[in-house]
Amino acid sequence: MVDQIEIERVQLDRGNVAVVIPALNERLRIREVVSEALQYIDHVIVIDDGSDDGTSDCVRDLPVTLLRHPQRMGKGQSLRDGFAEAARMGMQAVATMDGDGQHKASDLPRLIAAANRHPGALVVGARLKKRASQPWYRRIGNDFGDWGISWGCGYRVVDTQSGQRLYPRAVFTLPDVPGEGFVFEAQMLMSASRQAGARVVAVPVEARYANAEQEFRKSHFRLFRDLYNITSHTVGFILGRGDVIREYRITRAHPPVIDQDA
Repeated sequence: MVDQIEIERVQLDRGNVAVVIPALNERLRIREVVSEALQYIDHVIVIDDGSDDGTSDCVRDLPVTLLRHPQRMGKGQSLRDGFAEAARMGMQAVATMDGDGQHKASDLPRLIAAANRHPGALVVGARLKKRASQPWYRRIGNDFGDWGISWGCGYRVVDTQSGQRLYPRAVFTLPDVPGEGFVFEAQMLMSASRQAGARVVAVPVEARYANAEQEFRKSHFRLFRDLYNITSHTVGFILGRGDVIREYRITRAHPPVIDQDA
């Protein structure tokens, strides 16, 4: 079995990275998302989370690994199943994208390049470009989430709500990461730091939201419900570590790492 240090030194490329795409009723854009991802990455894993709109039928003929939940199990379980499949395939990293088309597949090589410059880091596609296009209420929610989840990580992180990420093998294979739904993604950042000793690195990407030129389905993220769930989970995690004031001071002393070269 290859140890963690050796894994982190492996050069990542399109052949040893898998794209994991959780999909719930994504008929509108899923084929486009998958087809574009295949231009940059050889292995794409789609997890149909109990869709009832024919999502699976849209990609069944494409060269992808298709997993399907018989009923809705949530984004957290979809990601867990995608991670497990990628580990079974021997992948050295996993890139995640949402199935609604808000993430650009053309950013995947930039995430991989950043990961190679920062071995062992969890890379986030941070929506820092054209941020003014983000709805104000989402921006406020994201800023609040960044503040709390950074505290849980022990260093500052930007765009903790982004679903476009690249997880190194030492992180996506972490066992028994708690949390369901969007809480799982928040916990993955904190577990990456606290359990795997990984740093989170941000790669600036363009924020993409519905406008006259592009259409997206309504977001599955419910601001107040999901932000409450994420916040209560994060607060419990922070309190469980003890000495919260000291942890906060340490967090604020470590600014976010932003890979501008990407």
